[in-house]
Amino acid sequence: MTTTISKIEGRLDKEIASFFHNRRFREYQVKLSKHITYRSFLEDKMLIIVAIRAGIPYSLFNLIKDSTPFTENDWANFLDISTKSLHRYKASSEHHFKPIHSEKIIEMAEVTKVGLDVFGSMEKLRQWLNTPSYALGNLKPIELLKDSYGKELVISELTRINHGILV
Repeated sequence: MTTTISKIEGRLDKEIASFFHNRRFREYQVKLSKHITYRSFLEDKMLIIVAIRAGIPYSLFNLIKDSTPFTENDWANFLDISTKSLHRYKASSEHHFKPIHSEKIIEMAEVTKVGLDVFGSMEKLRQWLNTPSYALGNLKPIELLKDSYGKELVISELTRINHGILV
């Protein structure tokens, strides 16, 4: 499983580098390092803003999707589109997601990054996301991820768990 995650991370690094170096982002006045990685991208709020405004390409989304614990139905729910619409994005290789969808894609990538940092494995993260949490009003964390406020609650709870603060 770890080698699968590392392979996907390597592909994500290449896709992120390609995304930023093959586009013109001068209007955003963002300094791009020669070697941008997926992890460094997720830690740079200005790069995230630029990516949201430019729109995430399906190729990048597909890699992010493969590196998260979420199913295709989960993604359709988060993006508030049908699975059929997701398939249309796939069929149109030049298509980029709208900013509202791009933002949600990046939010789910952030949740996954924090969750993997806390739990160390995709399976443990998936199990936590699908188990009701007393600290989250007895809701499953995955049920809160559809909106930004819920995502912030989930990230906050993951941070508390990481620091050993259990409610």
